[in-house]
Amino acid sequence: MRRAEKTKLAESLHDNFNTAKAMVIAHYSGLTVADSNAIRLSMREAGAESAAKFKVTKNRIVRIAIKGTQFEGLSDRFTGPTAIGIAQDPVTAAKILVDFAKENGKLTIICGAIGDQTLEADEVKALAALPSLTELRGRLVGLLVAPAAKLVRIAQAPASQLARMAQARGAQGA
Repeated sequence: MRRAEKTKLAESLHDNFNTAKAMVIAHYSGLTVADSNAIRLSMREAGAESAAKFKVTKNRIVRIAIKGTQFEGLSDRFTGPTAIGIAQDPVTAAKILVDFAKENGKLTIICGAIGDQTLEADEVKALAALPSLTELRGRLVGLLVAPAAKLVRIAQAPASQLARMAQARGAQGA
């Protein structure tokens, strides 16, 4: 890789770090291209709303790119074969990488961050257990709609009981 390409990559990573809300750092050992593509696909599918990305880059370039961002405190964690997952939704990157690490022993979660708050591996795994922002929104909408649905059922109950009683009376008279 030429110097200009490295500079361009560092600038691109710096922009990604500035816009991301969360980052997960993992070590990979024996990760195949197919495995890496599977993670990227999962991130891309989740990224429609959270701009999730998975990158395997040189540690030196990441250390340069991370300077001046909210994740700068993680710069000393970039040693060995390192991969990063970044996302707008704090749960997305953690959930995808932790799930992949459970299924495949070739990926090990090292640490993560939400904003400038550093998370250790156990905290990243706990974060992955939380529902995503989309799931929480769905639950909230369900909770908001539930009282209205109950009210409709209660309002319809006397009419349906009256109809059943009339039907029963008609069946007895016949």
